[in-house]
Amino acid sequence: MVGATLTRYLASRFGTAILAVFLTIFGLIYLVDFIEMLRRVSGLADVSTLYVAGLTFLRTPSVSERVMPFAVLGGAMFAFVSLTRKLELVVARAAGVSIWQFLVPPLGVVLGFGLFAVFAFNPLSAMMKNKADQIETRIFNRGQSTTDTSLWIRQRSIDGQAIVRAEASSDRGTNLAAVTAYVFDPLGHFQERVEAGKAMLKLGYWDMSDARINSPGEETRVVEHYLLATNLNSEQISQSFVEADSVSFWDLSDVIQKTEAAGLDSAVYRMKLQTLLSRPLLLIAMVLIAASFSLRFFRFGGIAQMVSGGVLSGFVLYVVTKLVGDLGNAGLLSASLAAWTPAVIGSLLGTLALLHLEDG
Repeated sequence: MVGATLTRYLASRFGTAILAVFLTIFGLIYLVDFIEMLRRVSGLADVSTLYVAGLTFLRTPSVSERVMPFAVLGGAMFAFVSLTRKLELVVARAAGVSIWQFLVPPLGVVLGFGLFAVFAFNPLSAMMKNKADQIETRIFNRGQSTTDTSLWIRQRSIDGQAIVRAEASSDRGTNLAAVTAYVFDPLGHFQERVEAGKAMLKLGYWDMSDARINSPGEETRVVEHYLLATNLNSEQISQSFVEADSVSFWDLSDVIQKTEAAGLDSAVYRMKLQTLLSRPLLLIAMVLIAASFSLRFFRFGGIAQMVSGGVLSGFVLYVVTKLVGDLGNAGLLSASLAAWTPAVIGSLLGTLALLHLEDG
């Protein structure tokens, strides 16, 4: 095993490098977002620059959390290259330290970094993101604006089940426009189709105005108000509009249960939970990829090409993670499969490359 002194030294070098790269990325994100926010509020006289700076700071952690794997990749490659350029790795290998022993401190550091990101940084960033959303809603009146995206709701009630579709919504889903409801009895048999210009959520029912009712074997009826029973409340409807990034890791399981109990789609929240759980392994994969490209140049030359290859490999892994994640959010793949597959494959490929490097 690696000695305690060497372990502390390597852990310090890698921890400092990863933290430095992450803070640099954090600063760049903050600067770009700050400029964009200044542009957005340029027409609002009552919003000061200092206020915008605070709002931007609340938004930045949520964004920087997404690029955390790149920070680990960049920090690890910087530390590996620095150690090999100063021949410290050569001395360690001459003393009989293998690559696997050499990687124990970096992997331990990044594992701790990943656990901290999941259990501490994510709840903090979610809280700040939620606060930022509230401030933006107050500034730009987004909460009162109409959402053009269509909304689907599957609900259960004492009268049976219903599928409600709206072309637009406002007040976080409690007011619907251009509504179509497919109503089923408790046994699941289709009962009627209801079309209405608008619908408002009341206590225990939807109040659908100017409704046209089409029932099998009957003529179309037009009523001024059609009351559709529902088990949903305003909180459950609003929950479907909450971004997954605004939900803390510790609250995700509860949100998933409440969302599914209301008959709403919880795929996005399930994907977020599994992504956070797999994050430590993804960060470990980034370190293995960085090591497979950064530990060879002192023997073979071509540092620029190898560093570029490592960055490209990390970028490809990130893109694959994003694509598979989109499939998981859409419900086309299970959340666990979509979240864990890139991390597992990346770790295996990095380990395979190091085995080839070390043992041929």
